[in-house]
Amino acid sequence: MSKSAIDTGILLETGTNELEILEFYINEIRKEGEEPVPNFFGINVAKVMQVIETPNLDPPESAPHPSFMGTIPLRDLILPVLDLSVWLELDMPKTERDIVIVTEFSKSVTGFLVSGVTEIQRVGWGEVIPPSNIISSNTDAIVGLIDKGDYFVQLLDLETILTQFEPKSDEDMTISKTRYNVLVADDSATIRAMIKQNLTDANFNPIITNNGDEALRTIRGLRDEAEASGKDITDFVNIVISDIEMPLMDGFSLTKNIKDDPLLHKLPVILYSSIITKELKHKGDSVGANRQISKPDLNTIPEIAINLIEGGID
Repeated sequence: MSKSAIDTGILLETGTNELEILEFYINEIRKEGEEPVPNFFGINVAKVMQVIETPNLDPPESAPHPSFMGTIPLRDLILPVLDLSVWLELDMPKTERDIVIVTEFSKSVTGFLVSGVTEIQRVGWGEVIPPSNIISSNTDAIVGLIDKGDYFVQLLDLETILTQFEPKSDEDMTISKTRYNVLVADDSATIRAMIKQNLTDANFNPIITNNGDEALRTIRGLRDEAEASGKDITDFVNIVISDIEMPLMDGFSLTKNIKDDPLLHKLPVILYSSIITKELKHKGDSVGANRQISKPDLNTIPEIAINLIEGGID
C-alpha cells in the first residue's frame, strides 16, 4: 500500500461542538479457529499526518513498553511505532495488509500499528457516549463511544498512551500565595489526576469535572449559589481550565457559554489540547479563551493561572 496523505485542512466552524475523526479498526482473535473480529476506533483527523503500509518491525528485546515496535524513518524524522493492539490488550493477528497511522500532536510524531482504516467522518460531541467499564480492559485510553447502529466506534485518547513514554518534569513549580479555586474539565482520568496533583501542589483548590457539560452545570450551580448569597462568583471559583476535545460538550462550547454569561464572563479561561496550532488557535480566540496551551506545557498552568487571576483580563 502506498503512502497516502490525510486531508487535515478542514476547520469546523467554532461553536458547532463537532469534530472530524479518522475511523479505523483493529482485528481481534477472540476464539481459536474463528475469524478475527474488528474493533472500531476513532481519533481526531487534525492529529493525523498520513497513513503508511506496515514496516513489519520486530520489537526489540529492550523495548521500554511491550507495545513499542521500534523506529522507522519518515521524511526527515525518525519516529517510534507502537502496536496499538498490545496497548489495548487485543489479540491482533499481524498481516501484510496492516497499516501505521502517523500522528503529530503534543510536540511529537508517532506511528500506531492497526489493521486498517475505514473512513473520515464528522461527529458531534453531543453524540459521544461517555465510556463504560465493558468496552476495554484499558479503559482510560477510551474517552467515548459513537453508536453507528451495527457497531460502536471507540474514541481514543492517544495522549494517555504517550504519557507512559514521557519522562516526568522536574522543573520548579510556581506556588500561589493565595489558595484560589479552579474548575478543571477533562475527560481523561490520567490527565485529570496529573492536573489535580499539579494544582494542589501549587496551592490551588481544584474542582474536577469529567467533561464540558458537567463543567458548565457545575459552574452555573456555583453562579446561582453566589447570586443567592449575594456574593461574587470569584468567591466560589477564580478560573476555568479545560481540555478542548471532550464528550457531550467540547472546550470551545464550554468557553463560549461562560463568556456569554453576564456573571461568569469575568472568569479567565485556559484551554489546552495536544493540537494547539495557528490554524486552530483562532477557534479559541473567537470564543474568548484567555490562554491556549499544548498538553506538553501543562506544568506551566499554575503560573499562567496566577498571572490571569491577579493581573485581570480584558
